[in-house]
Amino acid sequence: MSQKNPVETGVQAADSPGQMGAGASPGPGPAEGANVDVVALRAEIDAARRDAQEQLDKFLRAKAETDNIRRRAETDVANAHKYGIERFALEMLAVKDSLERARAVDVTGQAGGGAEQPLIQKMVEGLDLTLKLMDSIFQKFSVTAIDPQKGEKFDPERHQAMSMLESADVPENHVVYTVQRGYLLHTRLLRPAMVVVAKSAGS
Repeated sequence: MSQKNPVETGVQAADSPGQMGAGASPGPGPAEGANVDVVALRAEIDAARRDAQEQLDKFLRAKAETDNIRRRAETDVANAHKYGIERFALEMLAVKDSLERARAVDVTGQAGGGAEQPLIQKMVEGLDLTLKLMDSIFQKFSVTAIDPQKGEKFDPERHQAMSMLESADVPENHVVYTVQRGYLLHTRLLRPAMVVVAKSAGS
């Protein structure tokens, strides 16, 4: 039989897992090291989540402000297009008032016969055509008249009271008659209607 070399036997004994020197100390086990890594990772994840939420909040606030600025700009542009002719329309009202006053004069009843009558008739027809054309243009650009009728309730948002008058057939704070028509540009007041308003007797 072969005999084992005493040197080999000693080496194998020293390499055996159960044989450790008296001064050796074991390192941290796998479970303990893994636990430390999980706690650190959770802390980093929580910090990343908080930072992501803060960034999202900032983004949403910036987006909302941008949307508000865009909507305001769109409204301003729309109003500029919609009410761009406001000053021009207001000036044209004076022209229309003058034409209406001229048309209200009964020149046919004051004129004599003869050659003047056809000329006066032509002038009246010209006034009618001009007023009709102006009404068509006003309608095209959404300029509408405010023409309160007798008995209509006084509206301080659209009417301006020139005076008050006792009336037996018109209730108090209602329109007796209109002195001058008002006008709207779309929904914006260009000029209030000037009216005489009824008041109660003795007030």
